[in-house]
Amino acid sequence: MPVFRWSLHLDLDQFIAAVELRRRPELRGLPVVVGGDGDPTRRRQVVATASYEARAFGVRSGMPLGTALRRCPDAVFLPSDRDAYDHASAEVWDVVRGLPVTVEVWGWDEGFLGSDTHDPEALAHEARALVHDRTGFTCCVGIGDNKLRAKLATGFAKAPPGTLPEQAPGVAVLTRESWFAVMGDRPTDALWGIGARTAAKLTDEGITTVAQLAHADDDALAARFGPSTGPWLARLGRGVGERTISDVVWEPRGHSHEETYTEDVVERHDIEAHLRELASRVTDDVAADRRLITHVAIKVRFVPFITTTRVTKLRQPTQDRSVVADTAVKLLDRYDELRPVRLLGVRVDLVPREPADRRD
Repeated sequence: MPVFRWSLHLDLDQFIAAVELRRRPELRGLPVVVGGDGDPTRRRQVVATASYEARAFGVRSGMPLGTALRRCPDAVFLPSDRDAYDHASAEVWDVVRGLPVTVEVWGWDEGFLGSDTHDPEALAHEARALVHDRTGFTCCVGIGDNKLRAKLATGFAKAPPGTLPEQAPGVAVLTRESWFAVMGDRPTDALWGIGARTAAKLTDEGITTVAQLAHADDDALAARFGPSTGPWLARLGRGVGERTISDVVWEPRGHSHEETYTEDVVERHDIEAHLRELASRVTDDVAADRRLITHVAIKVRFVPFITTTRVTKLRQPTQDRSVVADTAVKLLDRYDELRPVRLLGVRVDLVPREPADRRD
């Protein structure tokens, strides 16, 4: 894969909310919450995203819609629309590909751009302006000499001007030369890839800052976190990251559908019916993508909140809806008992697509 002098991380601002506001401009400036079917009075639905106006009331992604309603009674609640987000995201990345860069898409709202330009900041501003002019969306761009530093720089690009020296609105730069000045005194969980649990374990070892992690002994880290993870953590502390950026289209290894029910599903025949419906939807997705299914898994969340999975390999790859549905139902036999269910899901794994079969 190609290696570039500069990695740029482009991150769209409040993407899902922005898509909704673009098609409903009369809602601009109002607190908007997107999630589920848009009805905050129904149980077991969660916030997918919230506009900045709603976030000011403490509304956050992942919280129950009912909680969001209590925190912000005047919010406008909208249903999630995955197809709209797919199309809007594709629109953005098609625009970005018009620049002299290699684009590696990581999701609806973020991706990396590879370039050997001598003026990465000018390129970043050009990308921001182009996205806004062509789509109406705003974005921030982090610039680094590898992906790790570019990703972290995006966080500073979203911060108030002055967070980094000579930072321009919406653009920030983080390189090897500025790494320790910017990151050295920050806590280890400020690093991309280190969460609260790992940070707590590092604290137990007397490592609380990025600089301390960078200078920690590799052997000691390997003994505590494993022969691969330990040295990798030290590299994170030094800002070492990937420099390769590929425009090869990512192909999913599986498809899934799941549903949370407003009322508990109690009877086995009802559970089976829901599983068959989910399995049919998943199989239709796979067939439309011209793929074959190798494994079937079910996800069952019992009341109050116990989540379990069961998986099996098919005798031969298939696109047959009845085979997938029957297999999903058969997996219920692996449970000693079936208690009331609040969520069901079906996931399938796929035969890898041959390179020659990948779509352009």
